[in-house]
Amino acid sequence: MNISDFLASRMLNGVFRNTAYTFPATVHVALYTSDPMAADTGQEVSGGAYTRKAVTFTASALENGKQTIKNTADIEFPIATADWGTVTHIGIRDAATGGNLLYFGALTAPRTILSGDRFKLLANSLVLTLR
Repeated sequence: MNISDFLASRMLNGVFRNTAYTFPATVHVALYTSDPMAADTGQEVSGGAYTRKAVTFTASALENGKQTIKNTADIEFPIATADWGTVTHIGIRDAATGGNLLYFGALTAPRTILSGDRFKLLANSLVLTLR
């Protein structure tokens, strides 16, 4: 997954300029039908009972030369009550609604979500790295 412009700026300014940044108490997974890109310009799913889902991550550990965290549990979205379209990307955001994009990435296999479907991400499938 990739870091967003927002988070990159906050991290650099925090570490090298001693600029305070309030870390979110909870982060949420958002689904997208287009690439949100670092500037947070993608199209997030909306309607049909869609809501972002809170996610918890492991402590960071060195894997393949990179500091890495992974989601600790499965993430199940509500059953779609309308077609959501083809989900191509996911984002990690700092709020249940609105807020800021922190990380984003493409799904390895885009999935069309129709009314009656449920989208699920398995534990350890969201991998965020730094380095």
